[in-house]
Amino acid sequence: MNGIRKPVHLAVYDTLADWETGHTTAYLARGGYEIRTVGASLAPVRSVGGLRIQPDVALDDLRPEDSSLLILPGADLWDTSDDLAPFARKAREFLEADVPVAAICGGTAGLAREGLLDDRAHTSAVSFYLAATGYKGGERYVDTDAVTDGKLITAGPTEPVAFAREVFGLLGVYEGEVLDAWYRLFHDSDAEAYAVLEAVGQ
Repeated sequence: MNGIRKPVHLAVYDTLADWETGHTTAYLARGGYEIRTVGASLAPVRSVGGLRIQPDVALDDLRPEDSSLLILPGADLWDTSDDLAPFARKAREFLEADVPVAAICGGTAGLAREGLLDDRAHTSAVSFYLAATGYKGGERYVDTDAVTDGKLITAGPTEPVAFAREVFGLLGVYEGEVLDAWYRLFHDSDAEAYAVLEAVGQ
């Protein structure tokens, strides 16, 4: 990809699942994307692992036209309160503006509650996890590691590498053989995949 890239926005909130987006954000940054964190406000939050994160921007100030992608990680709060519902509503704004959204783990439940999975192929931790939200998209559930439907990516909590793969493919960070090699290296510890990436300077 050439030209100036708009930032990727990573939603951050208390109880954020640290492990779910690390591959994604690290390699997006290596691919030339600025990663900006977005919180409900500019107040610091703490992840499940106790990391203190200072948001770069408040959710109300985030506009889809200023972003390449909104990432919604999992968090305990997705299932214990309505505190994160505004992030799902922001995801609706993004999708309506044809700007990509990627949700993993609890983030998928937030999208389900917002009605954004009713008409799109998707996945999550397990089908009955989403069914508990009362959403209407059960027939569109796909039992696989990660799913891309148009501008929406979904994955379960045990698939951070597959989640990253789908993001890279959608944004064109890696493609074809290189994308496949990246996935095989980090998912399968495939030494031959490392040689492919090294050959193209990745």
